[in-house]
Amino acid sequence: MNKRILITNDDGIDASGIIRLAKAATKYGEVWVVAPESQRSAASHSITLRTYIDVTEHNFPVPGVKAFAITGTPADCIRLGVLHILPKKPDIVLSGINFGYNAGTDVQYSATVGAAMEAVFQGVAAVALSEGTDEGYQVTDAYLEQIMDEVMETKYTPGKIVNVNFPTCKVEEVKGILRDRINSQGCIYRDRYDCTELGDGTRRYQVRGQYNEDVEDGSDLRALFDHYISIGTVTNLH
Repeated sequence: MNKRILITNDDGIDASGIIRLAKAATKYGEVWVVAPESQRSAASHSITLRTYIDVTEHNFPVPGVKAFAITGTPADCIRLGVLHILPKKPDIVLSGINFGYNAGTDVQYSATVGAAMEAVFQGVAAVALSEGTDEGYQVTDAYLEQIMDEVMETKYTPGKIVNVNFPTCKVEEVKGILRDRINSQGCIYRDRYDCTELGDGTRRYQVRGQYNEDVEDGSDLRALFDHYISIGTVTNLH
């Protein structure tokens, strides 16, 4: 297997997840990283239209990987990567590994998923990968090669990406891999807002979340809560 692979994320080019993903991807071919210079979580599929985007070659800590940091969004990274930076169109786009799940209704806000969706807009197969925020690194690192062997075979399907989530648990607690998971209509956190009166007629709101595990059987979130690796697809509304 010798693929041209484009990798991005929404946690920034120096995040642990993208470094670990790029290192794992070198087994499969030529790796390019085009990622935001800083945190861009929850940017969804937004792109930059009314200002410029700076692109800077980046000293990435994985030998042989060509890397560029940009001032735009993750979707901008894919657009620029596919249309201008890479010498030829990539065979596959990998987005992640995100810090925190991208499952359930959170996929609507996720810039990890948004970047992968931009890839299929550009005619390229795409996979989004995310992990838990505690023991997630251990689980991901234990299973990443096995999952990569599988998802690197992903074929381009218009409007559809593969979505992988690694659970938050100890490695010995992982029960296995569940495929064909549906995207849950539930959420990990049920949001509300705390309000502070500032005294000049302004109200300041801060989002707060209440943890929730009441989700459907067969869904991505149910798999994660039950300590399975979840693999499914996300289909664009278009």
